[in-house]
Amino acid sequence: MNIDWLSFSPVPALAGGALIGLAAALFVLLLGRVAGISGIIGALFKPQRGDIAWRIAFVAGLIASPLAYALVTQWPTIEIQASWGVTLVAGLLVGLGTRYGAGCTSGHGVCGLARLSPRSLVAVIAFMLAGFITVALLRHLLV
Repeated sequence: MNIDWLSFSPVPALAGGALIGLAAALFVLLLGRVAGISGIIGALFKPQRGDIAWRIAFVAGLIASPLAYALVTQWPTIEIQASWGVTLVAGLLVGLGTRYGAGCTSGHGVCGLARLSPRSLVAVIAFMLAGFITVALLRHLLV
């Protein structure tokens, strides 16, 4: 993916981050749940009575939000510079990592750090280090 740094505007990025934080705070205050995407989706594969509707609504909102955005503005150009195979393997590795890390970047990074969770701090540091190392290897040493 290429980022057009000349067109970058910090105001929409800040507004988006504030909305994510507000949504996560309301989610925990109103439902008593952490807005961790991997946990929400993962529990759909082991459904429990009375626990499915809100999870489906949450996932539907994740899908509907960018579609609603596209109704009011132009869809951004996305260019992924990896093959489908590499993208698929990367997605599977991320999924595996969320199981081993007991959560994903949204659960640990947004919700866990906001609750001052030491486990989430360690997880976010591990996520970030793994990302830095992967990019350094793939973009600078192996290419």
